[in-house]
Amino acid sequence: MITLYDCATAPSPRRARILLAEKGIAHDTVQVDLKACEQLGEDYRKINPQCTVPALRTDEGAMLTSNAAIAAYLEARFPLPPMLGVTPMDKAEIADWHWRIEFEGFLPIAEAFRNGSAAMLNRALPGPVNYAQIPQLAERGLARLNQFLVDLDERLQDRDFIAAQQFSIADIAAVVTIDFARIVKVRPDERHPNLLRWRSAMALRPAMTL
Repeated sequence: MITLYDCATAPSPRRARILLAEKGIAHDTVQVDLKACEQLGEDYRKINPQCTVPALRTDEGAMLTSNAAIAAYLEARFPLPPMLGVTPMDKAEIADWHWRIEFEGFLPIAEAFRNGSAAMLNRALPGPVNYAQIPQLAERGLARLNQFLVDLDERLQDRDFIAAQQFSIADIAAVVTIDFARIVKVRPDERHPNLLRWRSAMALRPAMTL
């Protein structure tokens, strides 16, 4: 049985949870308590030395420790419904927007939160090594995030999905990113009508409640 190492309150493993649900893949779940720093303990380090979630143990016993690896494995193992595209151009468009959402949306939120929150003192980056906060990165992260909302709203004009005219991993990543932005007190508003319409439509998918 596939096993997902998860944390119900964290955004990164939520992406894997939604992907598993959208594909209807049966799996076991093990919760990792990030608030209690369980990810940094010796037991979890033996599972994932990167000290991050999600991690996914395959039926074959391999351990995958990034969302990129998890998505690639699940798409190859369970190709239907396709989440990474079917045609070469669709795959390219979905990959392009998935990367943009990661780099222009998700990472700026992480920058703002980890470099601007007292709770993240000396934890400016996830993983086994402590890094000091850089306050200027928090400021830059917020600026980048607000620009990302503008760009994504423009992209969604007259579109039901972000890429390739189909629901894809790009939509999953964007939902998680938009919801994650609340942690730095940023939300789409009347300046982003297309984004609000799209997010309301995404909320109708059962997997998005996970």
